[in-house]
Formats: sequence, C-alpha cells, structure tokens
Amino acid sequence: MSDTRGQQTSDQPPQDGGRPEGRPPEHGGGLLMGRPFGVPIYVTPSWFVIAALITWVFGGQLGDVLPELGSGERYLLAFFFAVAFYASVLVHELAHTLVALRYRLGVRRIQLQFFGGVSEIENEAGSPWREFWLAFVGPLLSLVLGGVFYLALRAVELSSVPGVLLTGLMVSNLVVAAFNLLPGLPLDGGRMLRAVVWAITGRAMTGTVAAAWIGRGLAVAVLFGLPLVSASRGAERTTTDTLVDAVLAAVLAAIIWNGATGSLRNARLKEALPALRLRDLARRTVEVTADTPLGEAMRRAREAQAGAVVVVDGRGEPIAIVRESAVRAVPEHRRPWVVVGPLARDLEPGLRLDADLGGEDLLRAVQATPAGEYLVVEADGRVYGVAALSDIEQRLTAAVSGR
Repeated sequence: MSDTRGQQTSDQPPQDGGRPEGRPPEHGGGLLMGRPFGVPIYVTPSWFVIAALITWVFGGQLGDVLPELGSGERYLLAFFFAVAFYASVLVHELAHTLVALRYRLGVRRIQLQFFGGVSEIENEAGSPWREFWLAFVGPLLSLVLGGVFYLALRAVELSSVPGVLLTGLMVSNLVVAAFNLLPGLPLDGGRMLRAVVWAITGRAMTGTVAAAWIGRGLAVAVLFGLPLVSASRGAERTTTDTLVDAVLAAVLAAIIWNGATGSLRNARLKEALPALRLRDLARRTVEVTADTPLGEAMRRAREAQAGAVVVVDGRGEPIAIVRESAVRAVPEHRRPWVVVGPLARDLEPGLRLDADLGGEDLLRAVQATPAGEYLVVEADGRVYGVAALSDIEQRLTAAVSGR
C-alpha cells in the first residue's frame, strides 16, 4: 500500500508500480462514481469481474442455506452482497482518505478494483506515528463494520435473507481487517510494521526493506497455502472450485509480490532523489552552426571528448540541441553530406534547465517538457552542458535496483 510519489494505502496492493511523477490524469481511473470530500471515486472494469465471480460463487452456495429461494432470487441476492461488500471496502478506503486529508497529504483518487480498493495518497506521512495511524485506520474501520453487522445480526433470524446477508458482511469485513493486518507490504499491516521499524531505527528505508521482504514471504505463502487449504476440504470441493481457488491464489500472490517489490523500488528511488543533481549528469558539449556537416560536428565532439552537440546562431547563442537519436539514424557514410540543422530540436523554454536543479524538481521539469536532451545552463545563462534523458534514467534505474 505504500507507493508512488507519496503512498497508496488500501486493502489490497497498489497497481501502478510507484511512479515519482506528478498527478496522473483522472480520466484513466475507470467509471467515476462521485467525489466525496473532493476525492474522485472510480470503479475499474476489473471490479465487474470480481462482482460476477462473487455472484456466481455466493449464489451457488445460497441454495444450501436458503433453499426456498428460486435461482434468479439467489443470484440477485448474491449480486447485492457483492455491492454491499464493496461498499464496506469503500468505507475502509475513505478512512484512509480522511486521515490523509487531516494530515494535509492530498489524495488523488480512490479506486475499487479486482481485489479491493486503493487510496492514492500524494505525499509521504512524514513521521512514523502518522504512517502507523494512516495505515491502521483502514483495518480499524473494517473491524468496526464487522461489529456493527454482528450487532445487527442479533436482531434477525440467522436462516433468513437479512441474516445470511449480515453474516456474510460480518465475516467478509473481519477477513478484510485480518488480511490487511498481516505485517507485510503492500498491506496495511506492512505499513504499520514499516512505521514501527522506522521509529526504532530512525530510518524509513530500513522499515520499508523489512516490511517488503515479509510481504514477499506472504506472497509465497498465499501462492501455496490457499490451494493446500482448498485441497484439505476434500470431497466438499469440486475440481472447478479447486481450480478457481488456485487461480485466485496465483493472482493474489502476484499482486502482493509486485506490490512489495514496487514499494521497495519506490523507497529506493525516494532515497536516491536528493543526490540526483543535474550538474553531475551533464555532458560536455561542442558548439556548431546549423550548416555544419554532421561528420564535422562528430569529429569536433570526439576531439573535445564531448557527448553532445549544441547548435548556435551567428552571435554564438545556443538555439537547438542535436538529437542523439537523429544522429544514430544517419549512416556513417552519409554524415559528411548531412548538416546538423534538421537533426536538432529547437530550444523551447522547458529545454533550458538550471545546472543546480535536482531531486524531485528535476523530475518534474523533465516531465513538464519531455525530450531526449536538455540544455544545462548556469544562473547567468552560460552553457554548462547537455543532460541526456537516458543518463537520468540510467542513474535512477541503478538507484532503484540497489546497484
């Protein structure tokens, strides 16, 4: 549940792998259901898959519990249960959201997905205590809902339609709470463990590493444990039921593993960002006019041990950067006959970056004006060098992979 430029907190793992960029476009979130507290709520297409699966499984089981219901009534009741259960999941996510808003962390959106919900929180909690409370409040609300459904259940007959629905909602909310309290990322319990280790060691990264590896262990346990539990039920399970359980276990294990790995990679990225300085990444440049043959420009670059070519006007002012991808596309034998002008990208305002830029400010600048190369300038406007996007990505990849 910890992810992205801040965090994702949910009753299931994050799906987007954790990007350091800015706010994603809302239109990609699925079907918009509303904006409580100003936070958009989306239902993704995968929710309809799990709703259909719950309807099929629960509807089939209702024949043994409520034999007086017809087939259509059973499946209609089962679909109502699926909707009510995900309404409980939404309450779980709203709990995370309200605490995040209370701490002024910002929330991009809430998504209801295949294995639950995701609250996409924009910023880090900032302290172990905030991290712990932000994670714990979701399972706490699920436990409260389980208790509310239990109290309501005492007022009805267990074998009635309300009794069956309330029993299912009570059990499902208790299962959601218990599952999310497991101490491994990306689950809420993993974030709670991360907060505890963070408070003890004083390093958030240490807590992330511990909780992420436990999360990977949980993924393995789910992959092999759920099918074994299913098989232990013997004659009660059909071959189809066992196959469905195995597939769901594999999907859930993959999501947990990927979520734990994404949390670890994102934490490494955040730790590496402060050391990312544009001045350290800039390549030496040579300056040529637009009518200079590419072969001559490459010769000058080799002699100067430069990694980039900048096009200047008659006054010596930089006006464009020769694109590395365009250079590679020109065969060696053609380079003496091709001038650099058509191979260069004009210097738009966003392509001039301050040499002292770094960290998240650098990532935001690169995202604002996507390009292969950027002109790096000093505060007084003098050219310092050229930064290639590939060099920035390589540095970040090395940091994320732990190399």
